[in-house]
Amino acid sequence: MIAITGTTGQLGQLVIKELLKTVTASDLVAIVRNPAKAQALSEQGVTVRQADYNDEAALTAALAGVEKLLLISSSEVGQRATQHQNVINAAAAAGVKFIAYTSLLHADTSPLGLHVEHVATENALAQSGISYALLRNGWYTENYLASAPPALEHGVFIGAAGEGKIASATRADYAAAAAKVISEEGHAGKVYELAGDEAYTLSQLAAELSKQSGKNVAYQNLSEADFAAALKGVGLPDGLAEMLADSDTGASKGGLFDDSHTLSALIGRPTTSLAESVKAVL
Repeated sequence: MIAITGTTGQLGQLVIKELLKTVTASDLVAIVRNPAKAQALSEQGVTVRQADYNDEAALTAALAGVEKLLLISSSEVGQRATQHQNVINAAAAAGVKFIAYTSLLHADTSPLGLHVEHVATENALAQSGISYALLRNGWYTENYLASAPPALEHGVFIGAAGEGKIASATRADYAAAAAKVISEEGHAGKVYELAGDEAYTLSQLAAELSKQSGKNVAYQNLSEADFAAALKGVGLPDGLAEMLADSDTGASKGGLFDDSHTLSALIGRPTTSLAESVKAVL
């Protein structure tokens, strides 16, 4: 059986959808915090088990009979290292044979503050005695396109990435890779640096928004502190605003760029282009 954590999250939902194309529903275990949110999966024949990243005992019970585990990183930045250690401990106790983990692009050398907890998790996996693969995901295109509506309204797309190149891909692209690695054999010991085929700067993103919308959108580069303050000003929690601003600064240093085309090679198709993603948002 294959288990997936965070199944009702934005990435997890897409992974399950992808897996159901090739894997029998009864061979899948969705580990969720709130089973009510996974009712649709139950109706499709997927086994739904309740467990929280913070509850090692519940995780151990939820992983009973599971051979492969897709550990989708927790969304709780600052608590991830401990939470992921709980999952790894539970997997070891339950006899899980293989773990695929959604890490961060070039986690070991990344300038993004986010890399710290991912590296801690990668080290925990290395020490676990369980076979594993690392899915080092780059940025989600959706992270930036969430800012498209206010950018179109005000004519300005703000950020702190300078002219850093960003090789993002959509969640669906990364989900396809995760589904492939967790459902196939031969991926143990692999480290996949996953990013979009096409890189762009935020100035080029603003230009694409302008081109497709017919409205003039300019990119305004801010300092990390000013960008964080602007994000807080529109209601983002302090921690999230600071993480996004730090990540933009990391992007300015090349932290979100990769031109290996590993993702498209893995999924057997080109990654979703920026133009396609912008069109979908508009």
